[in-house]
Amino acid sequence: MTGSPRPPLSRRTLIGTGLGAAVLAATGTGTAQAAPGPSAASAARRAQAFLTAAMDAYPDHGAIRLTQSYTDQAGLFSTAFTYDNALAILAHLACCAGESRAVALGDALLYAQAHDPAHDDGRLRQAYNVGPYTFYDGSPQPDGFVRADGTANVGTQFGFTGTAVGDMAWAGIALAALAGRTGGRRFLTGAVRIGEWIERVGRTDEPLGGYKFGVDGADKKLPFTSTEHNTDLVGLFGRLARLTGDKVWRERRARARAFVEKMWEPSGGFFYTGTNDGVTVNRSPIPEDTQTWTQLALASRAHARSLDWAAAELAVLDTADRPNSTVPSGQSYEGVTFSSASLLANEAAPIADGQPRPDRNGVWFEGTAHLALALRHRGHPGDEKRARGLLGSIERAQELLGDAQTVGGTALPARSGVVSASSPLDTGFGFGYYPYRHTGATAWYLLATTRANPLRG
Repeated sequence: MTGSPRPPLSRRTLIGTGLGAAVLAATGTGTAQAAPGPSAASAARRAQAFLTAAMDAYPDHGAIRLTQSYTDQAGLFSTAFTYDNALAILAHLACCAGESRAVALGDALLYAQAHDPAHDDGRLRQAYNVGPYTFYDGSPQPDGFVRADGTANVGTQFGFTGTAVGDMAWAGIALAALAGRTGGRRFLTGAVRIGEWIERVGRTDEPLGGYKFGVDGADKKLPFTSTEHNTDLVGLFGRLARLTGDKVWRERRARARAFVEKMWEPSGGFFYTGTNDGVTVNRSPIPEDTQTWTQLALASRAHARSLDWAAAELAVLDTADRPNSTVPSGQSYEGVTFSSASLLANEAAPIADGQPRPDRNGVWFEGTAHLALALRHRGHPGDEKRARGLLGSIERAQELLGDAQTVGGTALPARSGVVSASSPLDTGFGFGYYPYRHTGATAWYLLATTRANPLRG
């Protein structure tokens, strides 16, 4: 591997909070009793109920609000990741009855864009705080999403202050989707501002081209170029081209797509993760999302094998007898893990300081939903059956994992929300996923079950 695989700014980075294996074992792992599989309709309703509860977790802190990303037990307090909220918007729209909530979340992103404490250039930050809490050092954080001075409450305590192109792209996709659904000009204006920020900050003339990673919290440009991010841009720029009629977005979409296609490995039938220097391709680890999102964004027959690679090479089955598994006795979950490195994780060492040891067979439910949706859109013989099996695993997880978790100190509706992972898993990119109910995983499940492709330009 050349250089570091991905910078700590990644929207998925969950900085260690001191929660150890004992806390993880005591909460959020469900019960050992077997239960009949839920119906898809019931599972979808409960997933929507989770998104509602996570959005309404702090009713005393204003109507302008975002959705808390993880349950309280994850130790991130009221953190609301921009990426997760973009997905929540798209899931609400896919479920039709949630349009008013999608609009409210879109307006909150626009508020953050217009009321950043330091910048007025169209950017959004990696995450925001949406309710009060006391941080680990004892310092009180009394504000909701809108601070007393009117600025958006940026997630400074965990360092979620940078701006990644991928996060921005997903926010732009969500705002563009709102513009298309509602006709609201403000949403299209916000999406265009995001696209222009990405063009100014991310565009690179390095040999591999494409758009670079973004900036850190000090506004320093980061040197990485991500296949995932450029895939996101294929979706965003395609939507902007269609909604605005401006051909410049088609040129930018082609530029992002060209980078993605340079990451294709024809001999193996998969996409690499990107480059650290704009010259050399990173060849390991190989992540799941660069296989599934590329299919959703490109719909390319020439690259359709990436789904078969992910389904075969990243397949996992998590059972209670696995080392470090937190799955209750008598239960098992199938799906895919985060990356090729997840399958080789050191099960004798913690994922990070203060975190538990990984289970190599931990199922990443967000990625499992990516794969199910991509299979449904590819439509090869057997794809629907495979997708249905993956969705069934996610639905059982919602039924049985993550019991007794809360948002904003309030109990969730029963059996609502999908956990990030069946057991602690090491991504291979410097962070892990854990069995805490998660807005992003739940939203991706709803997108998959409704067959809604968010990356279609």
